[in-house]
Amino acid sequence: MLELKVESFLNRHSFKLENKKIIVGVSGGPDSLALLHYLLKEKEKRNLSIVAVHVDHMFRGEESFLDAMFVKSFCEQYSLPFEMARINVPEVMEETGKSSQIAAREVRYEFYLKMMEKYQFPYLALGHHGDDQVETMLMRLTRGSSGKARAGIPFSRPFHDGTIFRPFLCLTKAEIQNYCKEQNLTPRLDPSNEKGIYSRNRFRKQVLPFLKTENSHVHEHFQRFSEELESDESFLQELTVERLNTVVTKKEDDKITIDIKRFLKMPLPLQRRGIQLILNYLYNEKPASLSAIHIDQVFSLIHHNDPSGRLDFPNGLKVIRSYFQLSFQFQQITAEPYVFELNEPGTILLPNGRSIRIDYFDWEFPDAEHNTAFFNADRIKWPIIIRTRKKGDRMTLKGIQGSKKLKDIFIDQKVPVQERDSWPVITDKEGFIIWLPDLKKSSLEGIDTFAKQYIQLTYH
Repeated sequence: MLELKVESFLNRHSFKLENKKIIVGVSGGPDSLALLHYLLKEKEKRNLSIVAVHVDHMFRGEESFLDAMFVKSFCEQYSLPFEMARINVPEVMEETGKSSQIAAREVRYEFYLKMMEKYQFPYLALGHHGDDQVETMLMRLTRGSSGKARAGIPFSRPFHDGTIFRPFLCLTKAEIQNYCKEQNLTPRLDPSNEKGIYSRNRFRKQVLPFLKTENSHVHEHFQRFSEELESDESFLQELTVERLNTVVTKKEDDKITIDIKRFLKMPLPLQRRGIQLILNYLYNEKPASLSAIHIDQVFSLIHHNDPSGRLDFPNGLKVIRSYFQLSFQFQQITAEPYVFELNEPGTILLPNGRSIRIDYFDWEFPDAEHNTAFFNADRIKWPIIIRTRKKGDRMTLKGIQGSKKLKDIFIDQKVPVQERDSWPVITDKEGFIIWLPDLKKSSLEGIDTFAKQYIQLTYH
Protein backbone atom coordinates (compact mmCIF):
# COMPACT_ATOMS: atom_id res chain seq x y z
CA MET A 1 0.00 0.00 0.00
CA LEU A 2 1.38 3.38 -1.05
CA GLU A 3 0.67 5.16 2.23
CA LEU A 4 2.51 2.56 4.31
CA LYS A 5 5.56 2.57 2.02
CA VAL A 6 5.78 6.36 2.11
CA GLU A 7 5.33 6.40 5.89
CA SER A 8 8.14 3.87 6.33
CA PHE A 9 10.37 5.83 3.93
CA LEU A 10 9.80 9.10 5.82
CA ASN A 11 10.52 7.40 9.15
CA ARG A 12 13.76 5.96 7.79
CA HIS A 13 14.85 9.51 7.03
CA SER A 14 13.57 10.79 10.41
CA PHE A 15 11.31 13.18 8.54
CA LYS A 16 8.06 14.14 10.28
CA LEU A 17 5.21 15.63 8.29
CA GLU A 18 3.47 16.99 11.37
CA ASN A 19 2.76 20.75 11.33
CA LYS A 20 4.68 21.30 8.10
CA LYS A 21 3.90 24.25 5.82
CA ILE A 22 4.35 22.87 2.32
CA ILE A 23 4.42 24.24 -1.21
CA VAL A 24 3.62 21.36 -3.61
CA GLY A 25 4.87 21.50 -7.20
CA VAL A 26 2.02 20.11 -9.34
CA SER A 27 2.27 19.67 -13.10
CA GLY A 28 -1.02 17.78 -13.35
CA GLY A 29 0.69 14.50 -14.29
CA PRO A 30 0.31 11.24 -12.32
CA ASP A 31 3.31 11.73 -10.00
CA SER A 32 2.60 15.25 -8.77
CA LEU A 33 -1.17 14.77 -8.66
CA ALA A 34 -0.79 11.60 -6.56
CA LEU A 35 1.60 13.47 -4.24
CA LEU A 36 -0.84 16.33 -3.79
CA HIS A 37 -3.70 13.88 -3.14
CA TYR A 38 -1.61 11.93 -0.62
CA LEU A 39 -0.72 15.11 1.29
CA LEU A 40 -4.36 16.22 1.24
CA LYS A 41 -5.38 12.92 2.84
CA GLU A 42 -2.78 13.52 5.55
CA LYS A 43 -3.68 17.19 5.97
CA GLU A 44 -6.06 16.99 8.95
CA LYS A 45 -4.25 14.21 10.75
CA ARG A 46 -0.82 15.87 10.43
CA ASN A 47 -1.97 19.49 10.70
CA LEU A 48 -0.49 20.35 7.32
CA SER A 49 -0.69 23.70 5.53
CA ILE A 50 -0.57 23.22 1.76
CA VAL A 51 -0.39 25.46 -1.31
CA ALA A 52 -0.37 23.91 -4.80
CA VAL A 53 1.89 25.62 -7.35
CA HIS A 54 1.89 25.12 -11.12
CA VAL A 55 4.13 26.51 -13.89
CA ASP A 56 2.95 26.57 -17.51
CA HIS A 57 6.15 26.54 -19.57
CA MET A 58 4.14 27.37 -22.72
CA PHE A 59 5.74 24.64 -24.82
CA ARG A 60 2.43 23.19 -25.98
CA GLY A 61 0.18 26.22 -26.36
CA GLU A 62 -3.45 25.63 -25.44
CA GLU A 63 -2.75 22.08 -24.29
CA SER A 64 -0.33 23.16 -21.55
CA PHE A 65 -2.71 25.93 -20.48
CA LEU A 66 -5.42 23.29 -20.05
CA ASP A 67 -3.02 21.39 -17.76
CA ALA A 68 -2.89 24.48 -15.55
CA MET A 69 -6.68 24.82 -15.55
CA PHE A 70 -6.98 21.15 -14.61
CA VAL A 71 -4.76 21.63 -11.54
CA LYS A 72 -6.66 24.79 -10.62
CA SER A 73 -9.98 22.97 -10.83
CA PHE A 74 -8.66 20.08 -8.74
CA CYS A 75 -7.55 22.50 -6.01
CA GLU A 76 -10.90 24.25 -6.03
CA GLN A 77 -12.59 20.92 -5.25
CA TYR A 78 -10.59 20.75 -2.04
CA SER A 79 -10.68 24.51 -1.28
CA LEU A 80 -6.90 24.44 -1.58
CA PRO A 81 -4.85 27.61 -2.30
CA PHE A 82 -3.50 27.52 -5.85
CA GLU A 83 -0.84 29.62 -7.56
CA MET A 84 0.30 29.49 -11.17
CA ALA A 85 2.63 31.26 -13.57
CA ARG A 86 2.76 31.24 -17.36
CA ILE A 87 6.37 31.66 -18.48
CA ASN A 88 7.40 31.62 -22.13
CA VAL A 89 10.32 29.20 -21.85
CA PRO A 90 10.96 29.09 -25.65
CA GLU A 91 11.70 32.83 -25.43
CA VAL A 92 13.96 32.25 -22.41
CA MET A 93 15.83 29.58 -24.40
CA GLU A 94 16.31 31.99 -27.30
CA GLU A 95 17.58 34.76 -25.02
CA THR A 96 19.94 32.59 -22.95
CA GLY A 97 20.91 29.77 -25.31
CA LYS A 98 19.98 27.22 -22.65
CA SER A 99 18.38 23.85 -23.41
CA SER A 100 14.64 23.35 -22.93
CA GLN A 101 15.11 21.20 -19.83
CA ILE A 102 17.56 23.56 -18.10
CA ALA A 103 15.58 26.71 -18.96
CA ALA A 104 12.30 25.13 -17.81
CA ARG A 105 13.80 23.86 -14.58
CA GLU A 106 15.31 27.25 -13.72
CA VAL A 107 12.10 29.25 -14.23
CA ARG A 108 10.09 26.59 -12.40
CA TYR A 109 12.31 26.64 -9.32
CA GLU A 110 12.41 30.44 -9.35
CA PHE A 111 8.61 30.48 -9.11
CA TYR A 112 8.63 27.83 -6.39
CA LEU A 113 11.00 30.00 -4.36
CA LYS A 114 8.85 33.08 -4.93
CA MET A 115 5.80 31.23 -3.56
CA MET A 116 7.73 29.86 -0.58
CA GLU A 117 8.71 33.41 0.29
CA LYS A 118 5.22 34.79 -0.32
CA TYR A 119 3.50 32.30 2.00
CA GLN A 120 6.46 31.86 4.35
CA PHE A 121 6.25 28.10 3.76
CA PRO A 122 9.72 26.54 4.30
CA TYR A 123 9.05 23.18 2.58
CA LEU A 124 8.75 22.29 -1.10
CA ALA A 125 7.39 18.81 -1.95
CA LEU A 126 8.12 17.31 -5.39
CA GLY A 127 6.85 14.09 -6.93
CA HIS A 128 10.06 12.40 -8.12
CA HIS A 129 9.83 8.62 -7.72
CA GLY A 130 12.08 5.57 -7.71
CA ASP A 131 12.08 5.13 -11.49
CA ASP A 132 13.24 8.75 -11.84
CA GLN A 133 16.06 7.90 -9.45
CA VAL A 134 17.26 4.93 -11.52
CA GLU A 135 17.09 6.94 -14.75
CA THR A 136 18.93 9.91 -13.24
CA MET A 137 21.78 7.85 -11.81
CA LEU A 138 22.26 5.90 -15.03
CA MET A 139 22.23 9.08 -17.11
CA ARG A 140 24.79 10.76 -14.87
CA LEU A 141 27.09 7.75 -14.85
CA THR A 142 26.78 7.48 -18.62
CA ARG A 143 27.79 11.09 -19.23
CA GLY A 144 30.70 10.87 -16.76
CA SER A 145 29.45 12.63 -13.63
CA SER A 146 31.65 12.36 -10.57
CA GLY A 147 31.48 12.87 -6.82
CA LYS A 148 28.14 13.59 -5.23
CA ALA A 149 26.43 13.99 -8.60
CA ARG A 150 26.50 10.20 -9.04
CA ALA A 151 24.27 9.84 -5.99
CA GLY A 152 21.27 10.96 -8.03
CA ILE A 153 18.24 12.71 -6.53
CA PRO A 154 18.45 13.35 -2.77
CA PHE A 155 15.43 12.70 -0.56
CA SER A 156 15.88 16.19 0.88
CA ARG A 157 18.22 19.11 0.35
CA PRO A 158 18.48 22.75 1.40
CA PHE A 159 16.78 25.21 -0.96
CA HIS A 160 17.67 28.81 -0.09
CA ASP A 161 16.16 29.24 3.40
CA GLY A 162 13.92 26.19 3.06
CA THR A 163 14.00 22.49 2.22
CA ILE A 164 13.02 20.38 -0.78
CA PHE A 165 11.80 16.88 0.01
CA ARG A 166 10.63 13.99 -2.17
CA PRO A 167 8.49 11.44 -0.29
CA PHE A 168 7.81 9.28 -3.38
CA LEU A 169 11.40 8.19 -4.10
CA CYS A 170 10.53 4.84 -2.53
CA LEU A 171 7.81 4.16 -5.15
CA THR A 172 7.77 2.98 -8.74
CA LYS A 173 5.89 4.70 -11.53
CA ALA A 174 3.54 1.71 -11.65
CA GLU A 175 2.69 2.05 -7.96
CA ILE A 176 1.82 5.71 -8.45
CA GLN A 177 -0.34 4.90 -11.46
CA ASN A 178 -2.16 2.22 -9.45
CA TYR A 179 -2.74 4.74 -6.66
CA CYS A 180 -4.29 7.16 -9.19
CA LYS A 181 -6.67 4.41 -10.36
CA GLU A 182 -7.61 3.42 -6.81
CA GLN A 183 -8.33 7.02 -5.87
CA ASN A 184 -10.17 7.79 -9.13
CA LEU A 185 -7.66 10.43 -10.13
CA THR A 186 -7.47 11.36 -13.82
CA PRO A 187 -4.10 13.04 -14.30
CA ARG A 188 -3.03 14.88 -17.42
CA LEU A 189 -0.47 13.22 -19.69
CA ASP A 190 2.38 15.13 -21.33
CA PRO A 191 3.04 13.71 -24.84
CA SER A 192 6.66 14.95 -24.71
CA ASN A 193 7.33 12.15 -22.20
CA GLU A 194 7.02 9.70 -25.09
CA LYS A 195 9.43 11.41 -27.47
CA GLY A 196 12.67 9.57 -28.13
CA ILE A 197 14.62 12.79 -28.73
CA TYR A 198 15.05 13.18 -24.96
CA SER A 199 17.77 10.99 -23.45
CA ARG A 200 15.73 10.41 -20.27
CA ASN A 201 12.89 8.96 -22.33
CA ARG A 202 15.30 6.56 -24.03
CA PHE A 203 16.54 5.33 -20.65
CA ARG A 204 12.93 5.08 -19.49
CA LYS A 205 11.72 3.11 -22.50
CA GLN A 206 14.75 0.94 -23.23
CA VAL A 207 17.02 0.52 -20.21
CA LEU A 208 14.66 0.62 -17.23
CA PRO A 209 12.33 -2.19 -18.47
CA PHE A 210 15.35 -4.49 -18.86
CA LEU A 211 16.54 -3.76 -15.30
CA LYS A 212 13.06 -4.41 -13.93
CA THR A 213 12.88 -7.79 -15.65
CA GLU A 214 16.14 -8.65 -13.87
CA ASN A 215 14.87 -7.37 -10.50
CA SER A 216 11.49 -5.76 -9.92
CA HIS A 217 12.87 -4.02 -6.80
CA VAL A 218 15.79 -2.44 -8.63
CA HIS A 219 14.58 1.05 -7.67
CA GLU A 220 14.99 0.19 -3.98
CA HIS A 221 18.58 -0.91 -4.54
CA PHE A 222 19.36 2.25 -6.49
CA GLN A 223 17.79 4.37 -3.75
CA ARG A 224 19.91 2.63 -1.10
CA PHE A 225 23.00 3.02 -3.27
CA SER A 226 22.18 6.71 -3.75
CA GLU A 227 21.86 7.32 -0.01
CA GLU A 228 25.10 5.46 0.75
CA LEU A 229 26.93 7.42 -1.92
CA GLU A 230 25.57 10.67 -0.57
CA SER A 231 26.66 9.98 3.01
CA ASP A 232 30.07 8.64 1.93
CA GLU A 233 30.64 11.67 -0.29
CA SER A 234 29.71 14.07 2.50
CA PHE A 235 32.32 12.48 4.77
CA LEU A 236 35.01 12.40 2.08
CA GLN A 237 34.30 16.01 1.13
CA GLU A 238 34.87 17.13 4.71
CA LEU A 239 38.25 15.38 4.67
CA THR A 240 39.04 16.87 1.27
CA VAL A 241 38.33 20.44 2.37
CA GLU A 242 40.53 19.94 5.43
CA ARG A 243 43.48 18.65 3.37
CA LEU A 244 42.97 21.04 0.47
CA ASN A 245 43.42 24.00 2.78
CA THR A 246 47.02 22.86 3.31
CA VAL A 247 47.64 22.63 -0.45
CA VAL A 248 46.16 25.86 -1.83
CA THR A 249 48.76 28.61 -2.13
CA LYS A 250 46.54 31.26 -3.73
CA LYS A 251 42.76 31.65 -3.77
CA GLU A 252 40.86 34.37 -5.61
CA ASP A 253 37.40 34.63 -7.16
CA ASP A 254 38.66 33.54 -10.57
CA LYS A 255 41.90 31.75 -9.71
CA ILE A 256 43.16 28.98 -7.43
CA THR A 257 46.76 27.80 -7.27
CA ILE A 258 47.91 24.61 -5.54
CA ASP A 259 51.30 23.18 -4.58
CA ILE A 260 51.68 19.97 -6.58
CA LYS A 261 54.12 18.28 -4.19
CA ARG A 262 51.79 18.73 -1.21
CA PHE A 263 48.77 17.83 -3.33
CA LEU A 264 50.30 14.48 -4.32
CA LYS A 265 50.72 13.58 -0.63
CA MET A 266 46.93 13.56 -0.28
CA PRO A 267 45.20 10.12 -0.65
CA LEU A 268 44.11 9.59 -4.26
CA PRO A 269 40.34 9.65 -3.48
CA LEU A 270 40.82 13.05 -1.86
CA GLN A 271 42.90 14.30 -4.81
CA ARG A 272 40.05 13.65 -7.23
CA ARG A 273 37.54 15.32 -4.96
CA GLY A 274 39.93 18.20 -4.40
CA ILE A 275 40.05 18.97 -8.10
CA GLN A 276 36.26 18.69 -8.25
CA LEU A 277 35.91 21.16 -5.36
CA ILE A 278 38.21 23.63 -7.13
CA LEU A 279 36.15 23.40 -10.32
CA ASN A 280 32.90 23.79 -8.38
CA TYR A 281 34.31 26.89 -6.68
CA LEU A 282 35.44 28.58 -9.90
CA TYR A 283 32.42 27.76 -12.06
CA ASN A 284 29.41 29.83 -11.03
CA GLU A 285 27.40 27.69 -13.41
CA LYS A 286 28.89 24.30 -14.12
CA PRO A 287 29.04 23.56 -17.88
CA ALA A 288 27.16 20.47 -19.03
CA SER A 289 30.25 19.42 -21.00
CA LEU A 290 32.41 19.22 -17.85
CA SER A 291 32.93 15.61 -16.79
CA ALA A 292 35.27 13.16 -15.07
CA ILE A 293 37.41 13.17 -18.24
CA HIS A 294 38.54 16.70 -17.39
CA ILE A 295 39.72 15.56 -13.96
CA ASP A 296 41.71 12.78 -15.65
CA GLN A 297 43.32 15.43 -17.87
CA VAL A 298 44.41 17.38 -14.79
CA PHE A 299 46.08 14.25 -13.42
CA SER A 300 47.86 13.71 -16.74
CA LEU A 301 49.17 17.28 -16.59
CA ILE A 302 50.38 16.82 -13.00
CA HIS A 303 52.18 13.55 -13.73
CA HIS A 304 53.62 14.54 -17.11
CA ASN A 305 57.40 14.77 -17.41
CA ASP A 306 57.28 18.31 -18.79
CA PRO A 307 57.58 20.95 -16.05
CA SER A 308 54.99 23.16 -17.72
CA GLY A 309 51.80 22.73 -19.71
CA ARG A 310 48.27 24.01 -20.17
CA LEU A 311 44.71 22.67 -20.50
CA ASP A 312 41.74 24.55 -21.93
CA PHE A 313 38.51 23.73 -20.11
CA PRO A 314 34.92 24.77 -20.96
CA ASN A 315 33.91 28.44 -20.69
CA GLY A 316 37.48 29.71 -20.86
CA LEU A 317 38.94 28.10 -17.73
CA LYS A 318 42.71 27.49 -18.06
CA VAL A 319 44.65 24.92 -16.07
CA ILE A 320 48.32 25.92 -16.11
CA ARG A 321 51.24 23.96 -14.72
CA SER A 322 54.53 25.70 -14.01
CA TYR A 323 56.99 23.42 -12.23
CA PHE A 324 55.34 22.47 -8.94
CA GLN A 325 52.54 25.03 -9.11
CA LEU A 326 49.18 24.27 -10.73
CA SER A 327 46.80 27.16 -11.39
CA PHE A 328 43.12 27.03 -12.32
CA GLN A 329 42.13 30.42 -13.70
CA PHE A 330 39.61 32.06 -15.99
CA GLN A 331 41.94 34.76 -17.19
CA GLN A 332 45.54 34.31 -18.09
CA ILE A 333 46.75 37.78 -17.23
CA THR A 334 49.52 39.14 -19.46
CA ALA A 335 51.72 41.46 -17.44
CA GLU A 336 52.10 44.99 -18.78
CA PRO A 337 55.76 46.02 -19.16
CA TYR A 338 56.96 48.82 -16.89
CA VAL A 339 60.00 51.09 -16.48
CA PHE A 340 60.80 53.26 -13.45
CA GLU A 341 63.81 55.56 -13.03
CA LEU A 342 65.23 56.84 -9.74
CA ASN A 343 67.81 59.63 -9.75
CA GLU A 344 68.11 59.65 -5.97
CA PRO A 345 67.19 57.48 -2.97
CA GLY A 346 63.51 56.70 -2.66
CA THR A 347 60.85 54.00 -3.01
CA ILE A 348 59.07 52.63 -6.06
CA LEU A 349 55.80 50.71 -5.71
CA LEU A 350 55.65 47.92 -8.29
CA PRO A 351 52.52 46.67 -10.11
CA ASN A 352 52.78 43.31 -8.30
CA GLY A 353 52.17 45.07 -4.97
CA ARG A 354 55.79 44.88 -3.77
CA SER A 355 58.30 47.73 -3.68
CA ILE A 356 61.96 48.62 -4.22
CA ARG A 357 63.61 51.01 -1.76
CA ILE A 358 66.98 52.67 -2.41
CA ASP A 359 69.10 54.20 0.39
CA TYR A 360 72.64 55.55 0.91
CA PHE A 361 74.74 54.54 3.91
CA ASP A 362 78.36 55.30 4.75
CA TRP A 363 80.43 53.21 7.16
CA GLU A 364 78.55 50.66 9.22
CA PHE A 365 77.65 47.71 7.01
CA PRO A 366 74.16 46.38 7.93
CA ASP A 367 73.30 42.69 8.15
CA ALA A 368 72.75 41.30 4.67
CA GLU A 369 69.35 39.79 3.95
CA HIS A 370 68.06 37.72 1.07
CA ASN A 371 65.92 40.62 -0.15
CA THR A 372 68.69 43.25 0.14
CA ALA A 373 71.64 44.12 -2.12
CA PHE A 374 74.64 46.50 -1.52
CA PHE A 375 76.76 48.30 -4.08
CA ASN A 376 79.79 50.62 -4.03
CA ALA A 377 78.15 53.95 -4.80
CA ASP A 378 81.08 54.98 -7.03
CA ARG A 379 80.49 52.01 -9.34
CA ILE A 380 76.76 52.62 -9.91
CA LYS A 381 75.72 55.18 -12.52
CA TRP A 382 72.45 56.96 -11.84
CA PRO A 383 69.61 56.77 -12.66
CA ILE A 384 68.85 53.33 -11.31
CA ILE A 385 66.25 51.70 -13.55
CA ILE A 386 63.65 49.16 -12.48
CA ARG A 387 61.95 47.45 -15.40
CA THR A 388 60.51 44.21 -16.73
CA ARG A 389 62.69 41.81 -18.69
CA LYS A 390 63.61 42.25 -22.34
CA LYS A 391 64.40 39.67 -24.96
CA GLY A 392 68.06 38.65 -24.77
CA ASP A 393 68.65 40.07 -21.24
CA ARG A 394 71.84 38.77 -19.62
CA MET A 395 73.56 39.48 -16.32
CA THR A 396 76.87 38.74 -14.63
CA LEU A 397 76.50 36.60 -11.52
CA LYS A 398 78.30 37.08 -8.26
CA GLY A 399 81.11 34.53 -7.89
CA ILE A 400 80.78 33.23 -11.45
CA GLN A 401 82.72 34.28 -14.56
CA GLY A 402 80.84 35.34 -17.66
CA SER A 403 77.14 36.11 -17.89
CA LYS A 404 73.86 34.19 -18.03
CA LYS A 405 70.55 34.74 -19.79
CA LEU A 406 67.69 35.87 -17.55
CA LYS A 407 65.52 33.28 -19.28
CA ASP A 408 67.84 30.51 -18.03
CA ILE A 409 67.94 31.99 -14.53
CA PHE A 410 64.13 31.95 -14.35
CA ILE A 411 64.11 28.32 -15.51
CA ASP A 412 66.84 27.29 -13.06
CA GLN A 413 65.06 29.03 -10.17
CA LYS A 414 61.74 27.46 -11.23
CA VAL A 415 59.95 30.80 -11.43
CA PRO A 416 56.37 30.19 -12.69
CA VAL A 417 55.96 31.17 -16.34
CA GLN A 418 53.12 33.58 -15.58
CA GLU A 419 55.32 35.54 -13.13
CA ARG A 420 58.40 36.05 -15.30
CA ASP A 421 57.10 38.97 -17.37
CA SER A 422 56.33 41.01 -14.24
CA TRP A 423 59.53 40.21 -12.31
CA PRO A 424 61.60 43.36 -11.53
CA VAL A 425 64.97 43.70 -13.29
CA ILE A 426 67.26 46.40 -11.82
CA THR A 427 69.92 48.09 -13.94
CA ASP A 428 72.18 51.13 -13.83
CA LYS A 429 72.17 53.98 -16.37
CA GLU A 430 74.14 51.90 -18.91
CA GLY A 431 71.63 49.03 -18.76
CA PHE A 432 73.98 46.80 -16.76
CA ILE A 433 71.78 44.43 -14.73
CA ILE A 434 72.88 44.77 -11.11
CA TRP A 435 70.20 42.73 -9.36
CA LEU A 436 67.36 40.28 -9.97
CA PRO A 437 65.53 40.53 -6.61
CA ASP A 438 64.99 37.29 -4.67
CA LEU A 439 66.92 35.38 -7.36
CA LYS A 440 70.43 36.53 -8.31
CA LYS A 441 72.92 39.31 -7.55
CA SER A 442 75.44 40.67 -10.05
CA SER A 443 79.21 40.72 -9.78
CA LEU A 444 79.03 44.37 -8.57
CA GLU A 445 77.13 43.44 -5.40
CA GLY A 446 78.77 43.07 -1.99
CA ILE A 447 81.47 44.54 0.27
CA ASP A 448 84.08 46.63 -1.51
CA THR A 449 87.17 47.65 0.54
CA PHE A 450 87.54 50.79 -1.58
CA ALA A 451 83.97 51.94 -1.07
CA LYS A 452 83.44 55.28 0.66
CA GLN A 453 79.67 55.00 0.40
CA TYR A 454 77.18 52.26 -0.38
CA ILE A 455 73.84 52.11 -2.12
CA GLN A 456 71.39 49.70 -0.49
CA LEU A 457 68.49 48.22 -2.45
CA THR A 458 65.69 46.46 -0.59
CA TYR A 459 62.88 44.41 -2.15
CA HIS A 460 59.82 44.51 0.11
